[in-house]
Amino acid sequence: MDVLHSLIIGEGEKDLLILHGFLGMGDNWKTHAKHWATKGWRVHLIDQRNHGRSFWSDDFNYDFMAEDLLKYFDAHKIAEATLLGHSMGGKVAMQFACTNPEKVTQLIVADIAPKAYPPHHQQILNGLAALNFSQITSRKEADQTLSNFIKEAGIRQFLLKNIYRVTPTQLGLRINIAVLKNASDQIGTSLSQEMQYPGKTLFLKGEHSGYIEAGDELLLQHHFPQNTLVTIEKAGHWLHAENPMAFGQAIANWW
Repeated sequence: MDVLHSLIIGEGEKDLLILHGFLGMGDNWKTHAKHWATKGWRVHLIDQRNHGRSFWSDDFNYDFMAEDLLKYFDAHKIAEATLLGHSMGGKVAMQFACTNPEKVTQLIVADIAPKAYPPHHQQILNGLAALNFSQITSRKEADQTLSNFIKEAGIRQFLLKNIYRVTPTQLGLRINIAVLKNASDQIGTSLSQEMQYPGKTLFLKGEHSGYIEAGDELLLQHHFPQNTLVTIEKAGHWLHAENPMAFGQAIANWW
C-alpha cells in the first residue's frame, strides 16, 4: 500500500495534518509547523501524490487524494485530527471532512472555495515541462528558462523548490509534471452538491486574491454550516507566505 510521505514535527497530543497546494510540498509549511509544535500540536507536513517525496500515479483527482489521506490516518493510527489545506489541499481537506466527518475535529481551508474553477495553471505547467535537465545543471539556469513563461519572481522561486539533485550531477523535478500538466480540469472541479461537514470550519481568504469571492458565502454555508470566514490583509493566494503573522494570528484566534 502506498502511503503519503510526511515530515512530522512536534510530539503533542493533538494531530494537525497540513495539505499543500498544487505544485507545492509539505516543506513549504515548515515555519508554521515549528510554531504550532510549540503549542502542543503534532504537525504532519504531508506531500500529496505526484508531489514532493510521495509516490507518483497516473490516477489524479480529489477522490484518489481523499482516499490517500484516509490511508495516511490508518497507517499512522490517527483516530481524529485537525485538517488544514491550502488551495488544492483545501479541496482535498474539504472532501475528506465531508466523507469522514468523524475523523476531523475541525477544518481550516486557506484561500479556496468548494466551487469549480476554470483551468488557469497552463502557463506555469508549460514552463515546468520545458525544463530540460539534460542541459540545465543549476537552479539559476532553470529560473532563466521559467522566466520565459512566468514573469513573477516569487512564483518562480516557489516552483524552483521542486528541483532536487537526482545524482551529484543530475537535477530533476519532484513533481510528476507528465501527469500534472494534464490535470488542470481535475484540479478545478467542485465539491459534490450533497457533501456537508457539520464541524467547526475556518475559511481564510487573501485580501488581494480572487479565489473566494463575495458571492461565495452561501456556498460555504451550504457545505459547511459552522463556518467562519476571515480575510487576511496584504496577502494574495499564497496568504500563509505573504502575511504569515496575520495568517497565524487568525488561526490562533479561532482555535
